[in-house]
Amino acid sequence: MYSTRPPIFEDQEVLTKRGCLSVTTAVSHLLQIWIIEATEEVFTNYNDYLARMDYYNQKRFICEITGHSGMDFFTAQQSESEASHEVDDSFPDSLRDPILRKVQFSTISRIDSLVDHVFEEFKQDFYPGENVTVILDDGNRLNGTIREKTKFPELVRPDGTIERKAFARYFVSLTSRPDEEALVDGDHLVRDRKTFTKQMLRSFLKNSLNRESWLGAPWQVKDKLATQYRINTQVPDELHYDKQKAQNQLTRTMKKAEANGSSLLNSFSQYSHPPLVELRPKGHRGKITQHDIEIARQQQYIHIHQTLSGSQSTGYPQGVLLPNDQQYFHIINSHPGYHLIASKGQPKPPPLPPIKYPIEDLEVPPVRNVAPRPAMKYLSENCPCPGRVSEGAGSGIRMESVGALLETWDTLNVYCEVFLLDSFTFDDYIEALQFKSEDVPCELLVEVHCAVLKKLVNHEKDLNGQVQITLPTVLLEETDDESSRHGSSSEPAASPEPEIKPRTTRSSIAKTEAAEMKAQIAIDAKLHRGAEIDQCVRGYNWRNRLRKRDFGNGRWIVIIVGLLNLYITTSRFKRICDEVLIQLAPLNMEATEDTAISQYPKLDINLRVKILQFLCMLSLETQAIRGYMEDCTSQMTHFRKEKVEAQRSRKAALEELKILHEERKTLQPEALSPVPELEQLEQMEDLKVEELDEDEDEDVVMESEDEEPVQQRSLRRANDRAAERKRRIEEERERKEKAEADKAKKPTKQARQLEKVLKKIDDVMVRIKHYEEEVAILDNDLRESDCPRTRVLGKDRFWNRYYWFERNAMPYAGLPSSSTADAGYANACLWIQGPDKIEREGFIELREEEQAKYRTAFGIGVTDRKMIEEGQTHTFTAYEWAYYDDPDQLDQLIAWLDVRGEREIKLRKELQAQRNRINVHMEKRKEYRTIHDKEKSESVELVSRISTRTKTYVDPIGHRCMNWRNTTARAELGHLHSEPERGLKKGIARVTHKKTLVEDEGRQTRASNRSGKPLTRQGSRYSF
Repeated sequence: MYSTRPPIFEDQEVLTKRGCLSVTTAVSHLLQIWIIEATEEVFTNYNDYLARMDYYNQKRFICEITGHSGMDFFTAQQSESEASHEVDDSFPDSLRDPILRKVQFSTISRIDSLVDHVFEEFKQDFYPGENVTVILDDGNRLNGTIREKTKFPELVRPDGTIERKAFARYFVSLTSRPDEEALVDGDHLVRDRKTFTKQMLRSFLKNSLNRESWLGAPWQVKDKLATQYRINTQVPDELHYDKQKAQNQLTRTMKKAEANGSSLLNSFSQYSHPPLVELRPKGHRGKITQHDIEIARQQQYIHIHQTLSGSQSTGYPQGVLLPNDQQYFHIINSHPGYHLIASKGQPKPPPLPPIKYPIEDLEVPPVRNVAPRPAMKYLSENCPCPGRVSEGAGSGIRMESVGALLETWDTLNVYCEVFLLDSFTFDDYIEALQFKSEDVPCELLVEVHCAVLKKLVNHEKDLNGQVQITLPTVLLEETDDESSRHGSSSEPAASPEPEIKPRTTRSSIAKTEAAEMKAQIAIDAKLHRGAEIDQCVRGYNWRNRLRKRDFGNGRWIVIIVGLLNLYITTSRFKRICDEVLIQLAPLNMEATEDTAISQYPKLDINLRVKILQFLCMLSLETQAIRGYMEDCTSQMTHFRKEKVEAQRSRKAALEELKILHEERKTLQPEALSPVPELEQLEQMEDLKVEELDEDEDEDVVMESEDEEPVQQRSLRRANDRAAERKRRIEEERERKEKAEADKAKKPTKQARQLEKVLKKIDDVMVRIKHYEEEVAILDNDLRESDCPRTRVLGKDRFWNRYYWFERNAMPYAGLPSSSTADAGYANACLWIQGPDKIEREGFIELREEEQAKYRTAFGIGVTDRKMIEEGQTHTFTAYEWAYYDDPDQLDQLIAWLDVRGEREIKLRKELQAQRNRINVHMEKRKEYRTIHDKEKSESVELVSRISTRTKTYVDPIGHRCMNWRNTTARAELGHLHSEPERGLKKGIARVTHKKTLVEDEGRQTRASNRSGKPLTRQGSRYSF
């Protein structure tokens, strides 16, 4: 390109690598030249011009404002121009001057750090001319403009403490109240969120600042903006490149000297002068400044050279300086030639870093004058709090039995499908264990025992009655001999003689003698007659009874006696077996079946729950329970995969919905407002028309006051005007409806496209709702399938555990098909368990020195803090349980938890997530108990009229547990567990439930639906 233009000098701001690309050219004569228009560079050599153009066309340039890279020079220059105009239009004018003055000569290297620093400082700082929103004390918000700002400095006491922090007050002119002004501080002012953001600030600073390419260069406001806002552009001397270079070199020299273990001043020791002792403040290294360098150069060396003027040369090279980062040091006064060089006051200790919550709960400072934890309730008779009457007084339940009650109830309800039991409420379960009657059987009590016993040994027709549990070692040794004998009894005799078969070996005789010796030792030290009752019928022990399912007339109790007598040899169950067998098979009664059956109603609830706990622990070893766990685990894996797929589909649908909404915005003009807004505008116009007509009527009446009043004519004219006004409104409405109908008949192309988009949006919304429902169903399936363990909600600051047993492995209100499903709840209580031994000894019951440290830090010991903050009720060990059954208490507990603690913030989150469900079930429990308590009071009046001579009359109506029926067993088996198996009659088919549990070789598998997926406890329908 040829041109004869005069020389042009221009600096470009496009970035290449770390620095600006500067182009400066000049031509002093009229020559044949080539010019690049974008940079106005002039070339007299064509090859240079081509080389420059090739360089500009490379994808190596960066837009200084947006930060976009990988562009050629011309694209980057255009991007900077467009971004610069956008920033100039959007950034507030009132903030430009103070922000530019703040960042001038800043040495913060990274732009992100600079943006964060400036944003935090100006976030709550406002300036005159800025549009803000004033927040009044009553919560109302008013828009206004800051007219004047007054700043008040910080006040510091002589001891260094702050008396008053710095603050500012603002006079704000209110837009909606022109005659009023508000005098407020910064806490009552806010900006519009879109006015001042980090992104806008970043763009503004990039557009307004530049700096040199060397490391540590300060930021500088561009000359044009500095001139506009009268900002000083003279760089301080200490920020110049040569000064920074000298400082860096000095720092490196100092670090090298420190690495060698000596400083420059200590080299004076070779001239028989005392060494210079350097004193530094602990943990502090001052930053080297130009002032320190001048002190070290001009003062220190002058004094040293003057002192050593009569001696030999020191040997210091010229220009070597003392390490000036040692701000606090002096020369020992024992040598008269050395003088005090520098001394400054000790620096203030740095402030402690702010605590980042959450932290360990017991390290959170206690809050004074706060309400304690709400009082808990106790199910047991004995209460761990002295002087307090327990809510369970008179129930006969000991505190150590509460955990067993919860454990057995949870096990029976979680595995109710394996046991073929209807689910039942915790209150009915306790009442059933307390039920005592020899004549009226409690179906819940009997079915629970028989259902668990049936899982321990198979039926005689199933694998020949295979035992599903691990028997004690002693029994395994005697099993071989037992099959060869003819039902030998363990009943004691005066002179027991062993029966030896003709064909025996020495080993068999030795085994027989050992067994007899053990039996004799057991007889001498026996506490009960459990073994005799088990063998009261020759050759018909507990195993044979269980194989034949001989549960009728209470004979399931005899099977339990045999089992307990068998496991009495194990250390794990010995104590439980002894306690129960002493009551069921006492020494002072005959060893018969009737003895055990008659003794069971006399057992209290504590021994009965121990029996069930023993049976449940044995059942967990069976293949049926283990197979059920494996099935649930595989189901959970399947449910998780389905949930992930549903979440992915939902996310894709949300992206599609977002795109459709953008398309709708482009197709739907602003004139097509929503229908409700149009109706409101039409109503406002009609009101205005009516008000104008009413004003005209009033004017006519006022003009006619001087004339003779004609009332009838006046009223007729008013009615005519009202009718005319109504007719005009109707005509206008009909006209609009007709226009809309015509428009609907002949839609435009844009309207048709909009209609399609809206239809797609509705379809996508339906799909999203479907995915959300599917995710909720899968979450519930995962919760119900999580049966291997009972999950805890969380722990509080004193390591108390909180349980809501409906949370996992069971429907919230029990099985919907249960006979007592109308109760609407399963447990409905929030249970609290005390800390275990390790937690108690490690965090609460500390050693004396640790308690003293804690008391010094917080002014109170851990044990005292627990007694104060927990209020009137406590749990001290893991064997102590308490509960909440009131929604108000639950809300008070959530408010008591401190979110600054690691454990309590998690517990609070879980309680808030389950709060609504817990409250609903608590209310259901109150309603259920109230209804049955009323029925019980009525039955008591009826029982008082009935008297018997020898037996106590038991009214089944007055007991809630008597309403429970095992409908699951009837549907699956055709009979109860306690009833003998019934044969099928000809022409009559047994009615079975659609959802069956198929037992195959001691293992049960769950039924499947039509699609092959295993059914959940609530089938395929849920109500959330």
